[in-house]
Formats: sequence, C-alpha cells, structure tokens
Amino acid sequence: MKSPRITLEQWRVLQAVVDHGGYARAARALHRSQSSLSYTVKRMQHQLGVALLRMEGRKAVLTETGEVMLRRSRQLLRDARTMEALARQMEQGWEAELRLVVDETFPSSLLMQVLGDFDPISRGSRIVLLNAVKNGTMEELDRGAVDLAIAYQLPRGFCGSPLLGFDYLAVAHPEHPLHRLGHELSTFELRQQRQVVVRDSGLTQRRDPGWLDAELRWSVNNLETAITTISHGLGFGWLPAHAIAGPLERGELKPLPLRDGAHYRGQLYLVYGREEPGSAACTLATLFQRAASGFAS
Repeated sequence: MKSPRITLEQWRVLQAVVDHGGYARAARALHRSQSSLSYTVKRMQHQLGVALLRMEGRKAVLTETGEVMLRRSRQLLRDARTMEALARQMEQGWEAELRLVVDETFPSSLLMQVLGDFDPISRGSRIVLLNAVKNGTMEELDRGAVDLAIAYQLPRGFCGSPLLGFDYLAVAHPEHPLHRLGHELSTFELRQQRQVVVRDSGLTQRRDPGWLDAELRWSVNNLETAITTISHGLGFGWLPAHAIAGPLERGELKPLPLRDGAHYRGQLYLVYGREEPGSAACTLATLFQRAASGFAS
C-alpha cells in the first residue's frame, strides 16, 4: 500500500519550523499547537523515509537532505501561490494571456511605452505580440485569434474606436532620378520608376497600399525593409512620416514634389477581438489610448 503524498500544507509547516527556528515560534506564527507541528514533521519524515530535521538543544536544524528538500519545496510553494493568484484573477475576469496584433505602421516607440506601462500592473499576464500589415490584422480578428488589435480600419462586427492618425509621405533618396527632374511630378513620371511597397500580410485579401499599378514594383515584408530600400536609392514609396523622421533629418530621404498625392492621411483603430473583453484587455486598451493622445503625429 502506497503512503499518502506529501501535501503543500506539510511543506508549509516544515518551512515555518525552519524559518522561525523551532516549533514553539512556528506554532505561534501559524496559530497552531506545537504538538500538531511536531506530529506533521514526524509524519513527513516517515512518509519520505528520510530525516529532515534534527534538534540542537531547542532549535530545529535541517539535515543535509532536509536542506535540499526545503529548497525544492520553496519553489513548489511559490508556484502554488502563483497558481492560486492566477485562478483568482481569472475568476475576476483578468486574463492569464493577452494576444495582441499590431499593424506595422503603429509607432514602435509608442508600443514599447504602452507595454512598459502595462508590465507593473499586468498581474503576470503573458503578452503574445503579433505584427501584421493591413488585412493581416483583419484576418487575425476574423479567426478570433486576438484579444486586442491595432488595425488600419474598423472591421464590421467588432467594437473599437479611432486611435491614431498620421501622414504618409511620398519620398525617395535625394539623388533618385525623380528628384533630378527638377519639377512637379506627374503620375505618368512616377510609373516610370520602381515603387517599393510593404506587402499586405493577409492571406486571402491582400492590399498593397500606394501601388500605382506599375510593373516596376518591389514588395517587401516589413516597414523597416521598405525604409532601408528607399533610403538606398532603390525606389520610391509612401512611408509613415513618424517612421522616417530620422532618415529625413539625416538627408537619406527627401519628399517628392508631386502635383497631387504627395501625402495622405492614415488612421489606425483600436479594436477589441472579443465581444466581452476581459479586465486585462480593457486596461491595456486604456494605456494605448492614453499614449496615443499625447503622440505628435
């Protein structure tokens, strides 16, 4: 017949006896009788078949085996407390994990600010962060795969609100052939040059923003690659103004003198992925709104 397993409460008693230096002080701390603690430890030792404590005068001292077992038990109890806290949080509607999908045009500095603000109040919620472009965000929402999204449009059937507006600028390297023409540019002249676009990450309904139906087109996977490609004179394109402030200041990029469409306004929306968002998702959404309200677009 197998012996009963050691319980978490038994490990708590052992820790208390060691931490308080004996049974008497541990009994006072735990509001239990000294005899019940002594019985608990003796039963543990019997169940394990090893000595955990020895008495030196009136002080309980760990054996070598006891030191190893106690060290492991401390981690065990920490894990148990974490699980208990997690269960309470989930009962109160606080999610253990938040899945967040963010359109690539959202400023990365603002995203890091929000996540940094969320960290100390997260109660241990894990963040799963996904990056997407245009319809890639929509598809994640449609699959029910996210709790919160920052999307380029407010999809039908989802709750959300405008979050951040910003400008797209038509730019190229200062030595690009389009700048050498020395006059306002027409759509025809743009079509003679290579345009760089960030490829829509959607799988079913891709939309490459800013495409002029030109054959000379390079599609890249992310905004950073688009900025690098255009900064090296390999094409032109429309890029978020906030993302290219540095290259513009350093002279690596220069706005194109278009007759029309030199810039256009982009808008991002904060969208809940669930009909009834949890407390953690609502808290994170509030932080996004607060950060975006102070962002100079």
